[in-house]
This record gives sequence, structure tokens and C-alpha cells, in this order.
Amino acid sequence: SIIGTRAIKRSTVFSSGIIALAGGASIAKCQQQESSHRYNGNSLFVPTLEASVRAMRLARTAFLIVLDYELGKISVLQEGGKEEVELALLEKELEEKERKLKKAQIEYASSKSEENLEMTPEDRKVLKVKQKHRMQDAANDLAKAEEKLTSMEVVSTKSKLHRKAARRLLDLCRQNGGVYIKVGQHLANLDYLIPGEYIEVLSSLYDEAPQSDYNDVCRVIEEELNGKVDELFDNFVPAPIASASLAQVHVAFDKKTGKKLAVKIQHAGLRETSRGDIFAVTCVVRVIDSLFTDFTFAWIVDEMAPNLPKELDFTLEGANSERAAKHLKKSDLDCIVPRVVWDHSAPRVLTMEFEEGFKATDIESIEQSGLKKHDIAKLVSSVFNSQVFLSSFVHCDPHPGNILLRNKNGKPQMVLLDHGLYKEIDDNFRIRYAELWKSLMLADLKGIEESCYAMGIDKAYPLFSAMLTARPYDEIIERSKTGSFSASNAAPDSQADKAVIRGYAQQYLSEIVILLGSLPRQMLLLLKMNDCLRHIDFALGSPTNTLVVAGKYASKAVYENDRKKATTVGSRFQYWLSYVKVCFRIQ
Repeated sequence: SIIGTRAIKRSTVFSSGIIALAGGASIAKCQQQESSHRYNGNSLFVPTLEASVRAMRLARTAFLIVLDYELGKISVLQEGGKEEVELALLEKELEEKERKLKKAQIEYASSKSEENLEMTPEDRKVLKVKQKHRMQDAANDLAKAEEKLTSMEVVSTKSKLHRKAARRLLDLCRQNGGVYIKVGQHLANLDYLIPGEYIEVLSSLYDEAPQSDYNDVCRVIEEELNGKVDELFDNFVPAPIASASLAQVHVAFDKKTGKKLAVKIQHAGLRETSRGDIFAVTCVVRVIDSLFTDFTFAWIVDEMAPNLPKELDFTLEGANSERAAKHLKKSDLDCIVPRVVWDHSAPRVLTMEFEEGFKATDIESIEQSGLKKHDIAKLVSSVFNSQVFLSSFVHCDPHPGNILLRNKNGKPQMVLLDHGLYKEIDDNFRIRYAELWKSLMLADLKGIEESCYAMGIDKAYPLFSAMLTARPYDEIIERSKTGSFSASNAAPDSQADKAVIRGYAQQYLSEIVILLGSLPRQMLLLLKMNDCLRHIDFALGSPTNTLVVAGKYASKAVYENDRKKATTVGSRFQYWLSYVKVCFRIQ
């Protein structure tokens, strides 16, 4: 990335995430308008002008972040205090340890060098063990140095820069609203791959979504449902119980049945201004794409822009929720989707029966409910993996606010909200993706490489595997030798493991940026879904092996596909036996 600092180098996803803020506006999911402007339906001038102002804010913010990091390099050299000098030396030591880890990773991952080919199998095995230990030692040394830096009372220059840049992004998201808030929330989910300062600062976006004025809420309801609020609902509560970048939710009661309702109302002005966002920011992204020939950013516009009208039409969200509910009803998973009240729903208003529950990451409520974190993590992971591998119709925005929990006879029951962003996965991709996850679970190295290659991923398959599983690829190598579903030294939140994953990211940085532009479009939203689920799992303390949960549903999808293709009784039996063996291993 053009910033050229460790702040950006340490995470592929972070580098592309800054770019995604630019491209994200092309999604143009929405810009909340504080005023009650009504635009001519055939005019793009005013919306385009406003979207251009937001794009200019983005460009200004990006420039200031670059400038901050560049000036930060100079300030480190100029400040001569003892503590600053010590910090600078420690940071230089960190960079050296990063280089050593990178070298050790390359040596460990290489298996086709002339030196290896000339060795006997036994000598090659001994060498691999030594290379693995060198890599683990390098990762541990780097983790210790990072902990030492963190423990120092004086805040390091880079930490200050990270926090300052994160605050600039936070201010941009707050000021621009809409899609910028959405992308900021997504960045806040990337626990493993971006500096902690960004996670801490941007996480506040979950609790600071914009709110529409009550008069605007009433106006939208009247325009959409052709009636006044008190004529349509009983005891409509003026203060929203939840607010997000697209809409806010109010409590009301059904006049006929007396049932408690959740009424989701789109922020006023979004439908009109979103068209301007598409036009203006698409132009910005195309210009960036032409200027930086080594990278391709246009895929962001091509993928995300078509989702805009779908997310702004709440009737489509209602249809999505009903389709998802049908699949969940067929499964053995205890997950509820709120029932849509169609009589009081329209493109900008969605009325549903109210379902009680607390957020999936509300640890205090979880403990008070008596639910086990292991059961919660398993249920959440199972619901989404069932969608991915079995139904092909996937909820792509599982952030904590969209997943509620409650106690049902001592076991967790899940309530799934916000069905605006779904992805229909074609069968060919679904099976390739399932084969990859099955190979990841079984630590089938050849299967992993072949599955990645089938999806257009060549040399970067170790990093891609690490991105999907949030575990270092060398752990998969170790499991391939032991046959276990977890490595003997696996630690879910190990600083050394995070260092290893960042090392892979730095090795394949340019290839992954290109990869994001060439991946099948379904994969892009699935990666976002994985990041959201991983964030929830980390918040719960990673109490269950989510790799096994994903592998279980992936294996079932592969088996069902193989069974359909089988032409003889013998082949059907062979596929069944193979699947049964996998199930026994999982149990």
C-alpha cells in the first residue's frame, strides 16, 4: 500500500480495508440525511453533489493518514529523549525479528529446493522439524518483543500513529454516515489482522449509529403505509431501541392482536442520495484503478453496487427472512427468524413480531442466563455454516447486533435479525468451497492446494487458509502428521500465532490484493461473514473448534454432491462409507 509503513504492511486485509472505504461508498448503502429534503426522482445533481463532498472527505482523510505516518518517521529521528530512543530501538528490533520470522517461514514452507531433493526422506524429515522449531522460535521472539513494547508506560510512536489514524477514520465514518459506518464496523471485526488501536477506536461505531428525527420517522411511515402512525399501530414508542446505518427500529403493538412488534424504518433521504453516492464514488474508484496499475480496485464497485437497491428495499429483506426461516425449520438448529407482518410493511418500512434476546457478545447476560459459551459458539457457527454449505442462501452480515440469544430449557436459542444482505451461492462454487473446508478440517494438504487452485488461488494458498481459519498454516501441516483436529500447541489467542499469520500476509501481500480482484464474487461476502463470526467467537473466548463445525457441514455437502453423481450402488456405498468415517472422527 502507498503508506509504506508497518502499520499497513502488517495486514493485507487492513490495506485493502482502507481501499474498501473508498469502494464501500460505491455500495452506497446510504447516507443518513439530517434534513428532510425531497429530491426530484429524475435528478441526480443534488445527490451527486453531496456524494462528491463525502468522497472529498475520504480523499482528505486518506491524505492526512499518509502524511501522519510519514511525519511520524521523521519525529522518531528528531526526538532525543531517553524513553523515545529506547522505543525507537525496540521498534527497530521488532522489524528485525519480523524479517527473521519471514525468512524462517519461507524456509519451512519450501519443499522443492535442490537441497531438499538431494536428501534422504529421513534427513528431510529431520530438517523440517528443525525449520519448524526455528519458525516457532522466531514467532515467539517477535511476540515477546511486542508484549514488551505494549507493557512500556510510554506509548510508542507507532501506537500513537495507529490511534491517530483510527480516530481520523472514526471521524470520517461519523461525518459521512451510511456505508462508511458499515465499513468501519467491518474493520472493527478484524481482530487478528489489524493493530489493536483500530479495533478499540472503531468498535465504538456499533454503539453510535445515527438516529433519525421522530418527525422524519413518521413521515416515512405515512408515505410508505398511507396512514398516520397512531392509525396503524398502538403505543408506538418514539425513541428507537436500535439504530444502524440504514434504518432504526421502534417498538409498537398490533392493533388487532396486541402483539409486540419491531418496526424498522429507513432513514429519511437514503433512497434518493444513494444514487448520487453510486455515481460519484464509482468515478473516484475508477480513477484510482487507472492510476495504480499494479492493483485492481474496480471489483469493489462491480461487486457491491448491485446490492444497494436490494438492501434499500425492505420487502426483499422480508422475503429473504422467510426463505431463511424455511431452511432453518428443516434443520435441527434452534434458530428463530422474526415473522414479517406484511400488512404493515413496504420498501422503506418492515414490521416484524418482536423477539426477545441479548447480543451474542453480551458476556454479562450470557453468564446471568446460565448458558454455556461452548453451546452458544457451536450454535452460531452451525447456523451460518448450514446456510453456506447446505442451503446456498447465506446471511452475509452476522455482526453481534444481528444475533440475539435466549435460554430455552437450559440450551441457547438464537434469533437471527437483519436479512437485507444475502448471497445466493451457485452449486459449483459451493462444492469447491466445501471441498476446501473439508480438506482444512482433515489437514489434507494436497486437497487444500487443489481446492485453492480450483478457485484461482496459487502460491498464496497458505495465507488464504490462514485467513479462513485464523490459524497459522504450519498448524495444518502439523495436524496432517498427527491426524488431530487441533494442534498440540494450539492456543486460540496466541500472540505468536498472530505473528505467524501476519508473516504470511506480508509474504503474499501483492498477490492477495490481486487475488481479491479475481476471486469468485461469492467469496468476497463469505470472507466478510467469516470475519464477523470470528469476532463473535473471540469475544466468547473461542470455546469450541469452529473449524470442525464448518468441516462437518462441508463434509455433508461434499457427500450429498458425490451421492448425486454416483452411477452405481458400489460407488454410492463408497461415498457413504467415506462420509461415515469423517462423522466418526468428528464425534
